[in-house]
Amino acid sequence: MGCNPNIAQSILDAKADYLLAVKDNQPTLHAEIKSYFDTAPSDTIEQSQTIDKDHGRLEIRTHTVSHEVDWMTPERSYPGAFRFPKLTTIAMVESRTERGEKIEIERRSYISSRILQADAFADAVRSHWAIENNLHWTLDMTFNEDQSRLRAGHGAKNMAVVRHFALNLIRQANDKRSIKRRRKRASWDPMYLLQILGPVRY
Repeated sequence: MGCNPNIAQSILDAKADYLLAVKDNQPTLHAEIKSYFDTAPSDTIEQSQTIDKDHGRLEIRTHTVSHEVDWMTPERSYPGAFRFPKLTTIAMVESRTERGEKIEIERRSYISSRILQADAFADAVRSHWAIENNLHWTLDMTFNEDQSRLRAGHGAKNMAVVRHFALNLIRQANDKRSIKRRRKRASWDPMYLLQILGPVRY
């Protein structure tokens, strides 16, 4: 849901650069970036590769970037296309994972306002996944997220938003308790819960 022009502009307004994952909420853009990299001339792209091996798994990640983005303007792309401000780089990560005889290939697309070389893009994506993995671990330890049985409709996504919101509130509590202990105390101490939720406004 983060891949939209309003969020991109908000990041630029904060004097930062955006690197946004293009997912299924932007199916046309997602498909166009994949198609571009399938046929792009070699002199318009740059690539770097990383290899990870552990526990019988081999993963090869190919990071590809291009700064040829003029075709992505709404006038050149398709009617009603989103206009991403200050777009300078499109990128893709192709992950090839081998476990014994099983091979899985996954492609992820990105757009950025910064002119990224392939190595810099690889570093940025790795940092992003490190943050995501750390956040997932914290949510699982605090809320047992992996044990959730929510599968139908939008339940899982809705609860993920609620858990992120709750985790941010718990982190802001001004005491020396761990996140898990803060959550536990908030469950049986209404005054502590109100303190975490902040002042009530009428």
